[in-house]
Amino acid sequence: MAGKLVSTGSFAPIVMVSAIASGQGKTTVTAALARHLRNQGKRVRVFKTGADFIDPMVLAQACGTPVLSLDLWLLGLPACRRLLAQAAAESDIVLIEGVMGLYDGTPSSADLANAFGVPVMAVVDASSMAQTLGAVVLGLRDYGPVKMAGVIANRVASAGHLQMIQSALGEIPLLASLPRQEKVLPERHLGLVLPDEVANIDELLDELAAQVQLQEDIWTNLLPSHFKEEELQALNSPELPRLLEHKVIAIARDAAFAFLYPANVTCLQEMGASLVYFSPLADEAIPEQADAVYLPGGYPELHGKILNEAQRWTTSIRAFHAAQKPIYAECGGMLSLVESLSDTTDQTWALAGLLPGKITMQKRLAALGMQSMNTPSGELRGHTFHYSKFETSFPVADWTIRQRDQQQGEAIYRKQGLHASYFHAYFPSNPVASAAFFLPQL
Repeated sequence: MAGKLVSTGSFAPIVMVSAIASGQGKTTVTAALARHLRNQGKRVRVFKTGADFIDPMVLAQACGTPVLSLDLWLLGLPACRRLLAQAAAESDIVLIEGVMGLYDGTPSSADLANAFGVPVMAVVDASSMAQTLGAVVLGLRDYGPVKMAGVIANRVASAGHLQMIQSALGEIPLLASLPRQEKVLPERHLGLVLPDEVANIDELLDELAAQVQLQEDIWTNLLPSHFKEEELQALNSPELPRLLEHKVIAIARDAAFAFLYPANVTCLQEMGASLVYFSPLADEAIPEQADAVYLPGGYPELHGKILNEAQRWTTSIRAFHAAQKPIYAECGGMLSLVESLSDTTDQTWALAGLLPGKITMQKRLAALGMQSMNTPSGELRGHTFHYSKFETSFPVADWTIRQRDQQQGEAIYRKQGLHASYFHAYFPSNPVASAAFFLPQL
């Protein structure tokens, strides 16, 4: 967000970690590589392409520093450049984990890499191939094309397997390899399990890091990044308007409300807000000093029984709403406010009941992708990702717009001071519009 950007000195190498598709092990490899380099005493910064909550939590656990989103559509090119330059000035290496396959999406991970001249490390699942891996990597390099830094071969079976892979790469360096992993980062329906829920997460990351075999000196193959002086001088972001001065925003934060962009928190603070946290799962009431409530997404569907029995939480959110104070609820936050929720075991739980209707979890993905919201202060960007559907008779106040085709996206519900939707907003894309969620509506 705001702050003076360093404009002189050397910049660390920046590399994109991408793959041919999802499922190749990008996050595992990026986390293992970040922890490996950190354990060698390197200062490592990591970014995640696209809209994501869980992968950045795992990557932050691995590298020891906050992991922010880096996406040309969500943030815009100037903001991406500023974040990269700042990270490269303060670290020894910067890793950007891509999203899906290298060329998937508009803009894609390849578009981001090419926008800044960043070389690509291709992660390839080698468990079902050998020499063909060379063809895969050549295709990844030449289709765009992109600048290819080298290959990280994942799930390698043996030294002989690795030798076959290396012989097929030709001029493309084999930078690193990982064997087939007996222990992996666990997953559930929205992605990886939250780091706080994984027993001995640091031991697992250290074990993965120890399995990283660097085939070449990564530091001699990656050149320092470069930013033009005139570009940097134009990148110092202006101070945000202090629209939330003297406002106290209470943010739900626990395993049911864990999907919170770090950049959203920073944005609120830079607009003057004081933040306090509470846990509905611990049956904590909204802090008395709160002027507004922020209910981020998460996994309320896994905690229906606990939320149903959390009477102090339920009483406080109902009273807060009755007082017509601002409540901003996105995705999982909205789920916690409906009349009833049918979870993944087909049990139905009565919840806060601020919105009439029923949420039903389903095995099929209901919505995924970038979306935007039109506001009186302009476009606010974000995304959606959920496996549930909301059946309600309550009128829809507005709709978001899907980025990929400009068609109708998620429903937006407004009731007294409540704003609720499946839409996850990225506040820095429009701070003024975001501040309005936490101010009384005149």
